[in-house]
Amino acid sequence: MVRPAYLKKGDKIAIVSPARSITFEEVHPAIRFFQRYDLEVVLGSYIFSRQHQFAGSDEQRCRDFQHMLDDRKIRAIICSRGGYGTLRIIDNLDFTGFREHPKWIVGFSDTTVLHAHIQRQLGTETLHAAMPVNFRGEHRDETKETLVNALFGKRICYSYPRPFLSRDGQAEGELTGGNLSILHSLMGSASEPDTAGKILFLEDVDEYLYHIDRMMMTMKRAGKLDHLKGLIVGGMTGMNDNPIPFGKNANEIIADAVKEYPFPVCFNFPAGHLDTNLALIMGRKVSLTVGQEVELSFY
Repeated sequence: MVRPAYLKKGDKIAIVSPARSITFEEVHPAIRFFQRYDLEVVLGSYIFSRQHQFAGSDEQRCRDFQHMLDDRKIRAIICSRGGYGTLRIIDNLDFTGFREHPKWIVGFSDTTVLHAHIQRQLGTETLHAAMPVNFRGEHRDETKETLVNALFGKRICYSYPRPFLSRDGQAEGELTGGNLSILHSLMGSASEPDTAGKILFLEDVDEYLYHIDRMMMTMKRAGKLDHLKGLIVGGMTGMNDNPIPFGKNANEIIADAVKEYPFPVCFNFPAGHLDTNLALIMGRKVSLTVGQEVELSFY
């Protein structure tokens, strides 16, 4: 995997809106936060545009992202928020300049489109981490600190108590995945993730429980679980049910879908649509140990 250069003081970073619309008030705390680390923040020309729920038209969002991809002085591109929209522009983005001069692509949720596409087509690491809409102030916290640590190349290692339903074991492999709904939408496309020999991370928000089951069955039938080295399940937040209950929560659905496989599984990893959203380097080789503690170390 290609590793973009780590940031240093004085570097330029961009904030753009490839999906849902956002306001200056929502972005301003992130601008101030990054400036504390002596980073120069450049905003996309259409970052505050609005076309219904999108941050401007497909053409405008694509033009903004393309400009930041091509600008060699920009060392990282941070998606302002998720929602929906990146899938509509991914096939119109030209990654020629990015291939020659890779840079960090940062975000989660809808940004999974970019993580999956770049990992599959360009073999380059990206950063699954909090976005400006999640900052809610300029103060430091664990979520923001792990984002900055990853961008500046500090070693990342996480540990937390073993959650219920987890399956013990140890594995090493490249980290892939992201938002389950987005991964499901990429099936059969040029951005479809290759999970063979990988450690898969999954998270989701505001889905019906039967949707989670259907998506896991699709992943299973497509062979995406057959050759995994390990599975990390992050936040399964704000799940919905029908008047006649599905009968299992999201973690139980996932545990049932992978019960026949031998790889280690951990649940409730603090990443995704959660107050604590730890940074994960997608495409980076990691070591996962599930025992009395869950330990995740990045090489």
